[in-house]
Amino acid sequence: MLLELEDVTKRFGEFTVLDSLSFGIEEGEIFGIAGPNGAGKTTLFNVITGVYSAKGKIQFRNHPIHKLGPHRVCHLGIARTFQMPLLFESMDVYTNVRVGAHFGNLKTREEEKIIRETLEFVGLENKADHPASNLKIMDKKLAMLAAALATRPSLLLLDEPVGGLSPIEAEEFIKLAKKINTRLGITIIVIEHMMRVLIEISNRLMILDNGKKISFGPPREVVKDPKVIEVYLGT
Repeated sequence: MLLELEDVTKRFGEFTVLDSLSFGIEEGEIFGIAGPNGAGKTTLFNVITGVYSAKGKIQFRNHPIHKLGPHRVCHLGIARTFQMPLLFESMDVYTNVRVGAHFGNLKTREEEKIIRETLEFVGLENKADHPASNLKIMDKKLAMLAAALATRPSLLLLDEPVGGLSPIEAEEFIKLAKKINTRLGITIIVIEHMMRVLIEISNRLMILDNGKKISFGPPREVVKDPKVIEVYLGT
């Protein structure tokens, strides 16, 4: 297992967002997470990456990370994107990716090479000098993804990556995610509301509801689970 969570619980006051959640991520897989709004999906990402502290145990490559801050989690090899693109809007694309390359690789002298290769990989090499504020939504998502990839992660967390994209753009992003997994060898956890995307892209799928794992396994089996159908469609 690359990442393991054991009895992870996160509360905000009296409200339990993650409830004794346990699961593992296998190295090299694409792992899908779905669930209704408020199920705890993004909170889970925040807990894994050190933004929120939580009860329970999280191990990455058998190294406990549940007490580490975000910068230390990143340096161990975990990167993420967000539902809405988060960029330095006043900077150009190149500089945004440079932030990721510099922060994630403090001891390397190949920063320029990392930036150039990453921009080419996501298809933004011709927009390197464009201000981030002028980019369309697809390119903003690609720039944010490039900054995450420039940290050279072994685990990438994608939070609703195709949200706001056209069907054609969504297909392009799905293909890119698959290429990240197969060509770069990066394990991926992806949160997505579009079940079609998760069925197409995921090796395994977990459904959350009210912070609890209600179904887990191969995507085409999970979506037939009566508990999952009830959560999404009602009784």
